[in-house]
Amino acid sequence: MTVPTPHTAAEDRREDLLAELGHRVRALRTARGLSQQALARTAGLSPRFMAQLESGGGNISVANLAEVARALEVPLERLLAPAPGPGKVATAKGAAGEAHCLRQEIEAALAGRGVTELRGLLAALRGGPLPTHAESRPEPTVIALVGLRGAGKSTVGPLLAEALGRTFVELDEQIQELSGLAVSEIFEMHGEDYYRDAERRALTQLMAAGAPLVVAVSGGAVTDPALLSLLRERTLLVWLQATPQQHMQRVLSQGDRRPMADRPDAMAELRTLLRARHPLYAQARLTVDTSRATPEACVARLVAQLRRAAG
Repeated sequence: MTVPTPHTAAEDRREDLLAELGHRVRALRTARGLSQQALARTAGLSPRFMAQLESGGGNISVANLAEVARALEVPLERLLAPAPGPGKVATAKGAAGEAHCLRQEIEAALAGRGVTELRGLLAALRGGPLPTHAESRPEPTVIALVGLRGAGKSTVGPLLAEALGRTFVELDEQIQELSGLAVSEIFEMHGEDYYRDAERRALTQLMAAGAPLVVAVSGGAVTDPALLSLLRERTLLVWLQATPQQHMQRVLSQGDRRPMADRPDAMAELRTLLRARHPLYAQARLTVDTSRATPEACVARLVAQLRRAAG
């Protein structure tokens, strides 16, 4: 009969550390609305390893952990900070365990908040009123335009930027400049996941510069959970909406016949795509229907909406 070898104190500490690390990563990911797969993709790790990490069984290297921290937009030390209370997180039960989980989620939700908002939230915890949105968070410096191809981003975008005294940027051009490859080459050589990662990096770089911009984002940006979260939290997101007929007509008028090539049901496919993405596009703060007005009229409506939102 084999007698089990008792755990050493060092092994116990190691298990505690990995369990706490896994719980902290899971809490931060959940607070940001990311799926486990989306976080794994952004961090450059396999979904299987990410699942092991969050369950407390992933013996992750420092380099890979730094990538997880980058994907979660937190300092590396945030993931390795000592647990706020004694006991193993993996086996925590009852009210104490639930309280610990809630503290972790609250901590994650506060990441990136400004001093003014943190003061307002602290005052609310002490019995004061909750801060309003206008008081709690400054208006983003980047206005991001989303919508399917043919929505009018490249037409409305420059006019809106001019009306607001901002610079207009096509995010695809920024991606090409950073990668040295055309967008078509990125998709052909590396695939969509690589492009979405490049899109996130390009957008993050633009936001870090702090300049007031109007940015046209790709039509499929909203399908990436991490990128959609970034757009919602760090930009003023605007959906340029149009009818399926307008989307198709505008793309074809640009001389691009690809939407119709060898696809007899192209219009039906387009309608299906718009229906599928509607809940994602609808998460934008502002919406303008570009199929019912001239680009100039759309800009005037957007400017009016922006002023009302700021007021």
